[in-house]
Amino acid sequence: MSKMKATEDQVVEEIPGLQDDEESFFQDIDLLQKHGINMADIKKMKAVGICTVKGIQMTTRKALCNIKGLSEAKVEKIKEAAGKMLNVGFQTAFEYSAKRKQVFHITTGSQEFDKLLGGGIESMAITEAFGEFRTGKTQLSHTLCVTAQLPGEDGYSGGKVIFIDTENTFRPDRLRDIADRFNVDHDAVLDNVLYARAYTSEHQMELLDFVAAKFHEEGGVFKLLIIDSIMALFRVDFSGRGELAERQQKLAQMLSRLQKISEEYNVAVFVTNQMTADPGAGMTFQADPKKPIGGHILAHASTTRISLRKGRGEMRIAKIFDSPDMPENEATFAISAGGVTDAKE
Repeated sequence: MSKMKATEDQVVEEIPGLQDDEESFFQDIDLLQKHGINMADIKKMKAVGICTVKGIQMTTRKALCNIKGLSEAKVEKIKEAAGKMLNVGFQTAFEYSAKRKQVFHITTGSQEFDKLLGGGIESMAITEAFGEFRTGKTQLSHTLCVTAQLPGEDGYSGGKVIFIDTENTFRPDRLRDIADRFNVDHDAVLDNVLYARAYTSEHQMELLDFVAAKFHEEGGVFKLLIIDSIMALFRVDFSGRGELAERQQKLAQMLSRLQKISEEYNVAVFVTNQMTADPGAGMTFQADPKKPIGGHILAHASTTRISLRKGRGEMRIAKIFDSPDMPENEATFAISAGGVTDAKE
């Protein structure tokens, strides 16, 4: 009875019973052994970055059959076992809203910008910032590397960051400057950021397998994944209209992987994107013929899209371009030695 009472109290409190939720949140794939799946097959799935039971649910049978050594019969058995362990069906909006309580926000370093985003960069979602060069995309990425480590509002505890760099724009010295602004120890800040440089779009995709494994290994430690320029390598590896369909398909696979990682491990995903000038738009009298690259596929995959543009001097203007729950407003912020800050009027 007392145990029952304790759980009831937990529900009443604002803080959800964390260990309880975390348990169901990360069901290790090893648990499938109880349902008669052998260890060798589990290892094969782990090798391709499927580490949780939810990860199996997020992978199609076709993709599982492509794993070396998994026959169709085995895949059926694995799917069946995973189905037993997860409730596959529906839940009420009320139950889902309790799950959404786990969502946290990472501050951008500027209060006005945070207000625009409803608290900051959101977990379990992909936030995309696009703009021309020098609009502050990389500065924002660097600032987030530091702010993600600081305890924040609503009991956010802070955590580690993974940074995937496609354009060679990551500078550890910038992190030191930003760390000074928040009075945190340089070495500690740099220790908590895992950095990888991606050289091709395939390499970028492979790194995500490593990311998933890392998030799983240290469950709940990592809070943010940054990809500074999601599209740069796709732009290089695929050229012309002839390869466009293939590029978009590969891009869609990568974004779907990112979306799954963010939900599976409750982390925030922040990606930056470049702009393209639309040469055909000169004829139609658009005010701004430039648009973010990646097409509709990227547009639909990003949960929140922020467009950045340059203001006077160090000022930058952020505008919500697309978001499921934020109105389309603008916010002004400034770029200083200590990263992204509020604009001084």
